[in-house]
Amino acid sequence: MISQNVSSETFHSQEAARSQSRSHGGDLVAGVLKSQGVKRLYTLCGGHISPILTASDARSIQVIDCRHEASAAFAADAEARLTGIPGVVAVTAGPGITNTITALKNAEMAQSPLVLLGGAAATLLKGRGALQDIEQLALLKPLVKWSVSVKRVKDIIPSLEKAFFKAQEGVPGPVFVELPIDLLYPYDIVKTWSLDAIKGKSLAARGMRFYLSQHLKRVFAQAFTGKVSQVKTAQTQGLVAGQLAQFAYYLSQAKKPAMILGSQTMLAASQVSALQEAVQTLGIPVFLSGMARGLLGREEMSALHIRHNRSKALREADTVILAGVPCDFRLGYGQAISRKATLIGINRSQKDLKLNRKPKLPLLADPARALIQLAKHHPLPKENWQGWLESLQAGDRARDEAIGLQGEEVLEGVNPVYVCERLEHHLSPQSIIVGDGGDFVATASYILRPRKPLSWLDPGAFGTLGAGGGFALAAKASHPDQEVWLLYGDGSCGYSLAEFDTMTRHNLPVIAIIGNDGGWTQIAREQVEILGTALGTELKQNNYHEVAQGYGAVGLCVSQKEQLDSALIEAKRLAKEGKSVVINVMLGKSDFRKGSISM
Repeated sequence: MISQNVSSETFHSQEAARSQSRSHGGDLVAGVLKSQGVKRLYTLCGGHISPILTASDARSIQVIDCRHEASAAFAADAEARLTGIPGVVAVTAGPGITNTITALKNAEMAQSPLVLLGGAAATLLKGRGALQDIEQLALLKPLVKWSVSVKRVKDIIPSLEKAFFKAQEGVPGPVFVELPIDLLYPYDIVKTWSLDAIKGKSLAARGMRFYLSQHLKRVFAQAFTGKVSQVKTAQTQGLVAGQLAQFAYYLSQAKKPAMILGSQTMLAASQVSALQEAVQTLGIPVFLSGMARGLLGREEMSALHIRHNRSKALREADTVILAGVPCDFRLGYGQAISRKATLIGINRSQKDLKLNRKPKLPLLADPARALIQLAKHHPLPKENWQGWLESLQAGDRARDEAIGLQGEEVLEGVNPVYVCERLEHHLSPQSIIVGDGGDFVATASYILRPRKPLSWLDPGAFGTLGAGGGFALAAKASHPDQEVWLLYGDGSCGYSLAEFDTMTRHNLPVIAIIGNDGGWTQIAREQVEILGTALGTELKQNNYHEVAQGYGAVGLCVSQKEQLDSALIEAKRLAKEGKSVVINVMLGKSDFRKGSISM
């Protein structure tokens, strides 16, 4: 232990003798990130956090610097969803922190494990008017599972290790670690900023120097004596034998079962293949939502996947399983499911499990693990609902045919349904789809069929716009050999089009399609009819592809349907060559999604 009575100079000389790679708190942060399996750190630079960035780079952690802190946080969210390892974002104090708020709330509602590292004013200067000094913990408390302000350098490692565990424990979500600037820089630099800045020999000056020296001793005491611990894995809860038997019993009585799998089923990337197999073994008709889209692929395993007419199916089903899905607005607050149906809920969250409607069989457990257990131990009588499955499949075929006819409708501009149909034709087996928009992206969700698990990214229940740039960055960074398609509305592209600069600088080629109909159409369609005005919903069909070119991407413009296929083919070729592409498609006005407003 370092004596508290030694002079600051002696203390510094002792620390200087240690390995130069552990000479400041930023390296302690990077050491924990490395031990936790973090491969990428998303950020926007700031003086408060520079040691974290440089130390991470020195440890071969890729530092991806974005053009907005929100994009960096969205990227960390997507990183977590796609890899199963908590995503990490580091931002500077004050406005750097406040710029992440929407993305943090989005991650919280999406149950995505995210670690936010935030810079802060020096420990001695908090509350004294320091640059970018605000009450960050109080501000973020409603948005995160857990937060801490680190007070001493020696506490950096245990605080971060706890943060990673908390982010993944139970219902995953974002956590916040505040790291004051004087904990991150080397001792001699901090000493220069504080102790050496006090000049003169007056009693007041000497008293201030003594006070500051004692404070620095406390902050840096035993600073580099701690060691990174073995990673502590958060355990998920399964079902006991009695619960499994009851679950199987209800399904054995079913003639018309339906199951909805939500994003929570995909939280553990390592068990996705086992979940695929379990769903096939159970043989229950399934609707996939959020991150679960693509779980059953497009061809071989997709016979159980019902894509259309969900509301009708839920009204007719006699047994409904909600796996990682709450009864929120997406299910009519529970009213979308027949009151006569046996409702079985499986959720990690006690609150979500019983939200708005209590299931007949509430199962507090990890939904993927529960379904895997059921498939392994309780064979189900799939023949009992074969006719029901075939009727749902017939409904899907009829709806697909109707959508195809709507895609043939001639508009003043390119038909958005046609655009999505052609994209569906050109998608490669190894592709990831990112949705960031209202009307155009929702149209795409009816038509596009993700090819594999973990290949669809949308914001989730928060209904957030602006996630696209960050999501696409993380998708390409974590899966460099796969095509990444970013679907923008012309409204939503304004939030993160600047991230094409980031994609270009970091050699992360992404293909974006902007559905450009000159407005906030999802809002305008209902607003005009109900309130009689398009106020605030009108945009121009701008040349967004030229903006993207300014950021280093290749811009293509499609104003006629005959141009679309060649543009998609060219975009795929350019992306293989390492160039990001933005295809600006001038859409016609369509009523495909009329009446889709949500409350």
